[in-house]
Amino acid sequence: MPPPRVLAFDVGGSKVLGGVVEAGGTAERRVWRPVAGLGREQLLDLLEHVAEDMRAVAPDVVAAGFGIPSVIDRRRGVSVRCVHLPLDGLDFGAEMERRLRLPVAWDNDANLALLAEHRLGAARGASEAVMLTLGTGIGGALVLGGRPYRGRLGAAGELGHTVVDVDGPPCSGGCPGRGCLEVFASGTAIGREGEAAGRAEPASGLGRALGDGRPVTARLVTELALEGDPVARGVLERAGEWLGAGLVSIVNAFDPEVVVVGGGAMGAGELVLGPARQVLEERALLPVCGRVRVTAAELAEAAGMVGAGLAALELVEAGAGEEAPA
Repeated sequence: MPPPRVLAFDVGGSKVLGGVVEAGGTAERRVWRPVAGLGREQLLDLLEHVAEDMRAVAPDVVAAGFGIPSVIDRRRGVSVRCVHLPLDGLDFGAEMERRLRLPVAWDNDANLALLAEHRLGAARGASEAVMLTLGTGIGGALVLGGRPYRGRLGAAGELGHTVVDVDGPPCSGGCPGRGCLEVFASGTAIGREGEAAGRAEPASGLGRALGDGRPVTARLVTELALEGDPVARGVLERAGEWLGAGLVSIVNAFDPEVVVVGGGAMGAGELVLGPARQVLEERALLPVCGRVRVTAAELAEAAGMVGAGLAALELVEAGAGEEAPA
């Protein structure tokens, strides 16, 4: 009998990445769809349609897993605050089970990304691990004592809302904070700062891109930086320094063995991580070198999707165990 396969979706603030995941985390048949600006029903309809399209080519799937960028009250099974998507107050799992007629596992997207990295990637074997995902915002997740840590309600790990500048700009979406880490180091922040830098330096690669009418995104900033554009590299360096400032508080608080940084903006790799490590080393309470690894996610952008698949496979296994005779 072939191993079970499940649908898996990483739903971010700007896109959804989906795939079919098998035992062991192997992912195939990947699809990508934009979701920015969609209302609640439009978003849920899109997820349903994408799932049904995938089931047409993988009819043997037995469950589905979803990661969403939301604080989740695990006692009530409700999305409490979803800063970048209109999902507040929704029992997302029950809604998708109704639509797909499949068992559904769901969790915060960064929690699932860390689940995948802890099982299969850069945090393998770590007792204490932290994950940050740099995308539309910044997600965060924790493994403490070898187990996922979600706090009393399920809201722990919102590390993107670590305050690094108490008088800083308002945070994005529905966050009531100011000066949160994601204002300065997310993919959105990199794109915004890249546009500002291009306007200030019209002869730079970023300036020429603006002159050509190209939207300045984190991906474009990274492309130009990797090509050697000094202005683009400066934007990534500043984002890395802000990331390092956030990591100082995170490392001081949790004393992790490894900090894994993933998400769509991590195509920049060491152009962001290098400055982050330098600030962390200079400002952490205890020496970091040899004590804390700060590394890119091994599963890259697929970490959240693979984690959603692993959660769905766990749900299937738990169901099989409940049905087994005593």
